[in-house]
Amino acid sequence: MNTAKSRPPALDPTELARQVAAGSRTALSRAITLVESTRDDHREAARTLLTALRPPDGSAEIRSVRLGISGVPGVGKSTFVEALGSVLTGRGLRVGVLAVDPSSIRTGGSVLGDKTRMPLLSANPNAYIRPSPSAGTLGGVARATAQTITLLEGAGYDVVLVETVGVGQSETTVAGMVDTFLLLALARSGDQLQGIKKGVLEIADVIAVNKADGDRVVEAKAAARDLAGALRLVRGRSAGGAGTAGPGWSVPVLTCSGLTGDGIDQVWDAVLAHRSGLGPPGLADKRSGQRWDLVWSLVRDELDQRLRRSGPVADAAAQLRPQVLADTLPAPSAADAILRAFDGR
Repeated sequence: MNTAKSRPPALDPTELARQVAAGSRTALSRAITLVESTRDDHREAARTLLTALRPPDGSAEIRSVRLGISGVPGVGKSTFVEALGSVLTGRGLRVGVLAVDPSSIRTGGSVLGDKTRMPLLSANPNAYIRPSPSAGTLGGVARATAQTITLLEGAGYDVVLVETVGVGQSETTVAGMVDTFLLLALARSGDQLQGIKKGVLEIADVIAVNKADGDRVVEAKAAARDLAGALRLVRGRSAGGAGTAGPGWSVPVLTCSGLTGDGIDQVWDAVLAHRSGLGPPGLADKRSGQRWDLVWSLVRDELDQRLRRSGPVADAAAQLRPQVLADTLPAPSAADAILRAFDGR
């Protein structure tokens, strides 16, 4: 079986970094494929690549804007991202879009359909869209997405938009690698809060009710009022909280339409206001904390990979599985035995 298509061609990672920094889209795609790979030799090359690409003073990182975007299924995330990306590229900014797609936990396959849902932005020379499979693990999201953000910044992109697949645990992971987390909501005839978890409201820095167009404008405004009320219940009267621009930041709840473009400018202004509220020291502190959190995400991901590749673990699992299936051995005892095999005890 020919697997060459799934592997980036051999190339000196330092030279690849030079090409990425020079603006080569082909090199950027190859670099992202490299950092997404789970092969040991690719991981080592990816570390060299990222080190070579990163400026010593971190100037590219601080200059860029990182925005996470999430919302319930059907909220119109891709339409919104295309509208926002078009506005930003129209202002002369270069925009990178990372779409974290669901991956099959059995095969690792991913639908990866965001390029087809953003036809205008896909054809824009100042935009770069990269579907990114999560590989079925939050560690996979953290490792691949965080490092791809660094690659986009090294390639000179001013704004990085990270679109997530829905509302769930991965949203907390993505919120931990961006400056501002935008939650898109949808007016649904009184049940617009359905599907929005309390935890997601707690991490949102800006909220926008999408699809506020045509005869749904009034309904969208009513939904915005309901969400503002929910925020006061969840986060206190100031609607501030950990991870925001501080206790003085009041989370704005806006309305917009990704279809018509109405309100998109106001949403972006709110994102910039949140970033401004952080201030340079606050932004630097936030990025520093995220880098350290990423360290542990990478450690957990690497341990998971080593656990799966371990021969003693595979042998122990083969012996333990029949006992667990027959309910003659408790799951915690089997887990302890697998860990002992991994530790060599």
